[in-house]
Amino acid sequence: MLTDEYVKRVYAQVEQRDGDQPEFLQAVREVLESLQPVVERHPEYEANGVLERLVEPERIVKFRVAWTDDEGKVQVNRGYRVQFNSAIGPYKGGLRFDPSVTESVIKFLGFEQILKNSLTTLPMGGGKGGSDFDPQGKSDAEVMRFCQAFMTELQRHIGQFTDVPAGDINVGAREIGYLYGQYKRIRNEYTGVLTGKGLEYSGSLARTEATGYGLCYYTQEALRVLRDDSFAGKTVVVSGSGNVATYAIEKATEMGAKCVTISGRAGYVYDPNGIRLDVLKDIKAHRGSIKEYVERVEGSEFHEGVDNVWAVPCDIALPCAHQNEIDEEAARTLVANGCTVVCEGANMPSTPEAIEVYKAGNVLYGPAKAANAGGVAVSGLEMSQNSYRLSWTFEETDAKLQSIMKEIVANSLAAAKEYGMEGDLMAGANIAGFVKVADAMVAQGVC
Repeated sequence: MLTDEYVKRVYAQVEQRDGDQPEFLQAVREVLESLQPVVERHPEYEANGVLERLVEPERIVKFRVAWTDDEGKVQVNRGYRVQFNSAIGPYKGGLRFDPSVTESVIKFLGFEQILKNSLTTLPMGGGKGGSDFDPQGKSDAEVMRFCQAFMTELQRHIGQFTDVPAGDINVGAREIGYLYGQYKRIRNEYTGVLTGKGLEYSGSLARTEATGYGLCYYTQEALRVLRDDSFAGKTVVVSGSGNVATYAIEKATEMGAKCVTISGRAGYVYDPNGIRLDVLKDIKAHRGSIKEYVERVEGSEFHEGVDNVWAVPCDIALPCAHQNEIDEEAARTLVANGCTVVCEGANMPSTPEAIEVYKAGNVLYGPAKAANAGGVAVSGLEMSQNSYRLSWTFEETDAKLQSIMKEIVANSLAAAKEYGMEGDLMAGANIAGFVKVADAMVAQGVC
């Protein structure tokens, strides 16, 4: 509930201006609800218009992307870059290529990124971008031509000290390579303007694994601190089948869990013996369908309807697919089937109603902006390596990632306790991320 008058006034203004952007409104309301005790204690935030400025992007770039397909036909997509807040560092956030991309989706992701980046303790502001282009089913040449056209416009607005994009859904090593090549061609400079680059051209070891591994480091630490427990012996349901899901399965399995599902656009795979990573990685390497899994692994099953994955009984759920994939009904099913932990690898995968179900069911809930911050954390470490012209070992980078994720848990719990919400990881993440940004905004004046 919104009870603070300042918070209510700010949210009403957002509703009036952006009433046609449901994902953005959802993200803003969830954060503002958590921040009410903070702004009540700190009147300087209201005096300096911190919330009003926090919910309004510093800049939105929206542009046409015209490219030619393999048949010689011109195709047109929309491109976006939202540069949301630079109070603590250059804008930082991924690029998403998916038909679901809209201005609302990019704005919610950019808004969440402000607090997520703050939580890592690294000097990075919040931004996000992407396009409604769908790489699936496209040839490598078509993807290259699209990426080159996209970067031809985007390069005007980014730079290593201004805005450093990375990958997100459907933007992996192939896409980052094409984007970086075009940036370098146009600007004639070799800088760390993108992260998630190949190891051959200044990428970082452990970046591919970072979001999935970080999700598990966060979950393991939260379990240890709040439940005196661990992944060992647990059954885990995972949605998605991309990098986040793949490496979350890898690390959770290494920690003693059994991960029994993956999912895609058409449905999900259930393997009661535990997902075989060698098969999954091979399928993803040739951009195949997860339906191939059941053809290659005896005893596994394919089920239509991706949302039905949450009906599989489990101890821990790791949603790693997309926003709002767990609604109230799915959350009730999870709790009824014995799930006691939900930590988010995707961005905002739980609806507000689902989160209320978690709270009522005493579920340990790790929100996306904290639990999946490992990806951007290692992106920040890649930026540092690029600046120093150094390359750290996998072990060095992974150790830094583990330390960052443990610190996020500790800082979230400390912030929640300070404001009377002990044990609430969601409120704690919002508060801990916000206070650092808010104090920087106050210190820098009205800008």
